[in-house]
Amino acid sequence: MPTDPVLCVVMGVSGVGKTTVGIALAKRLGVPFVDADDLHPAANVAKMKAGTPLDDEDRWPWLAAVGDELARAGADGSGLVVACSALKRSYRDAIRERGAGAYFVHLTGSEDTIEKHIAGRHGHFMPASLLPSQLATLEPLQPDESGVAIDVAASVDEVVSRAQAALAGT
Repeated sequence: MPTDPVLCVVMGVSGVGKTTVGIALAKRLGVPFVDADDLHPAANVAKMKAGTPLDDEDRWPWLAAVGDELARAGADGSGLVVACSALKRSYRDAIRERGAGAYFVHLTGSEDTIEKHIAGRHGHFMPASLLPSQLATLEPLQPDESGVAIDVAASVDEVVSRAQAALAGT
């Protein structure tokens, strides 16, 4: 019996490990991975590099691009895991509008844990100074949203195993 392709968004604030978990989850599931950071227009990247938070007008075209990637992967049957902040419900709704059936894996953690993650990475355009604005913006998954929250205090392997188990239950 055929199954629907996996369409998963690994979400959360900057520094929580979306890319690391997303790559590992995609590998384990045998589907492609896309980092939504790569879908940002150049103007958005320049703003973030300058330490300026994006506003919603900056985000809508980017979120549409994320949804379009999911829609393509659903249509061609390849499946996809995308790492994308998707901090607000309205952002997730915009992604789902184009990428119907997307399942969200919300990576959570204490501010201290996330700050340690940020301090340990190099060459990323998102500075640690924007973490407080991201935490203030974050709207956790709601009960009517298809998804799961997973604390990143666990090992990457354990986080991926929990995500895979949640996806298997959908």
